[in-house]
Amino acid sequence: MDKRDYYEVLGVTKEASADEIKKAYRKMAMKYHPDRNPGDKEAEEKFKEAAEAYDVLSNPDKKARYDQFGHAGMGSEASDFSGMNFNDIFSHFADIFGGGFGGGFSGFSGFGGFGGGQGQQRRVRRGGDIRIKVKLTLEEVAAPVEKKVKINKQVVCPHCNGTGAKDPSSVTTCPDCHGSGQVVRQQRSMFGIIQQATVCSKCGGTGEVIKDPCPHCHGNGTVSGEEIITINIPAGVDNGMQMTVPQKGHAAQRGGVNGDLLVVFEVADHDIFERDGNNLYLNYYISIPQAALGASVEIPTLTGKAKIKIASGTQSGQILRLQGKGLPQVNSRIVGDLIVNVNVWTPKSLTKEEKAMLEQLSTHENFVPKPGKNDKSVFSRVRQFFQ
Repeated sequence: MDKRDYYEVLGVTKEASADEIKKAYRKMAMKYHPDRNPGDKEAEEKFKEAAEAYDVLSNPDKKARYDQFGHAGMGSEASDFSGMNFNDIFSHFADIFGGGFGGGFSGFSGFGGFGGGQGQQRRVRRGGDIRIKVKLTLEEVAAPVEKKVKINKQVVCPHCNGTGAKDPSSVTTCPDCHGSGQVVRQQRSMFGIIQQATVCSKCGGTGEVIKDPCPHCHGNGTVSGEEIITINIPAGVDNGMQMTVPQKGHAAQRGGVNGDLLVVFEVADHDIFERDGNNLYLNYYISIPQAALGASVEIPTLTGKAKIKIASGTQSGQILRLQGKGLPQVNSRIVGDLIVNVNVWTPKSLTKEEKAMLEQLSTHENFVPKPGKNDKSVFSRVRQFFQ
């Protein structure tokens, strides 16, 4: 089934501010929250759909990418919440906003008055994200490419396997929350008894406490290390574009969910091609005889060479277009064009024989410039070419 437009999902326009998008998502999340709709599969899907939409539209980089290319251009940048449970979703946004949306919701862990917050039992820690820059050549951009990068990061402690404990017997159930990760409080109001669950302060929501911490990681469950990560880069990326490699960031403390690796691309300038979106531009020089007589020539492309025909009487500044010889659009079948600006090369030095021949030709009628009203400047021709 095709995905709905993210703006349509949240009921906002593209001009909506960050606060408006946030309010719209909170409204949708409250409406379709599982505590309000127990057993309702449709509400569950709408809840996850809204979470996915907000994950993209609340991130400036992802939002700009989505605004430009829609779902087709997102690739791995859009988180897929369809297979996640509510605990994962709550944890995901609790980390982003540092404990929820305010108003006592505690990252949706409580949602007091709507079922006592039993939808979440333990808080799931999340590791920090890592942001790196990957440099590419224009040739590498022309096709999907695989890059291997070495990342210095927090990794799972190999001595305790991420538990943070010296040994398994050092991990005990939290005496305050009895392993649930939450402390439930009840309060009387004019509407009756309101029940609200908050994160247990003693165990930090994990439901466990450590008597003897691991001496190598000091109870954190992570240590400094490195990892070689393979990044599969789609064709057509441009300067400043960002993609997310899920769960390849820092390891989380004591068995949580890894953060993400955020990859920003930097494309190097090319020696002969200039890029404008998916199109490439090339200045190609021909000789005076080729321009006058016409010729079949080979011009360079990013993937090799292409034969083109130079018509007799070609003027300097004439524009030729080779369809499909540009760059592909990210996650799309659309491919740009190669735009060739033909220039007639004038020799900078001549022999006596060459000079004599040209002096003789200069007196011939056909060598006298006779520009017509349709002979416009190169800028006019380029502008007209794309109209």
